[in-house]
Amino acid sequence: MTQETTQQNETINNQIRYVSHEIRNHLSICDMYSQIIKKNLEKEGISNNSIDNALNCIQKSIQIISSNVTDLKSINNNAKKIYDFETLCYKAIELSKAYIDDKDIEFETFIKNSTNILVDENRFLSCIVNIIKNGIESIEIKGKIIILSEIKNNKAIIKISNNGKQIPKTKQDTIFDCGYTTKDSGSGLGLNICKKYIESQNGTIKLNKSTKTETQFEITIPIN
Repeated sequence: MTQETTQQNETINNQIRYVSHEIRNHLSICDMYSQIIKKNLEKEGISNNSIDNALNCIQKSIQIISSNVTDLKSINNNAKKIYDFETLCYKAIELSKAYIDDKDIEFETFIKNSTNILVDENRFLSCIVNIIKNGIESIEIKGKIIILSEIKNNKAIIKISNNGKQIPKTKQDTIFDCGYTTKDSGSGLGLNICKKYIESQNGTIKLNKSTKTETQFEITIPIN
């Protein structure tokens, strides 16, 4: 096998892993909401065989899809369009709230101004959701997520902060590397995918700081 073939195979394998990771992230939202519906029905004392069967089918389908995502072929689907920056920010925040579960987490959102940006909506949303999700997971019981966004120096800027567990100082320079994770069950792909996705939008993503009181990420997208 030539070096070129080996590199091509590695590229394909990485793409499969990235796509699989993103699909599982969104499947987890579907699974979480189906469980929430079940819990609420039980609390209200509502019994409905049709709803129970539907929820069971949804959860089973999620399991089947999850077990087969590794069969995906590599794809390169970067469909950039014009979107309102503020609208995308709010959409990402709403999607992220699915990960709160039983935690007491407050969201504070400050959007200074807005403009149209050229991005792949799914990839852009995926990155913001991933950062917020990580922030939620770093908070044990009670905490705060702060989202600040503005248009400045021909750039759309969004800063995402949390007051959860600090990223170890010795790891802060390598958090975007493939394989980095602080979770026992983590794949180490999330932030690496975010970096690749944002850079494919000609943007940047960085860790501004991570202290005992605040961890903040910053995403910038150039305005054409």
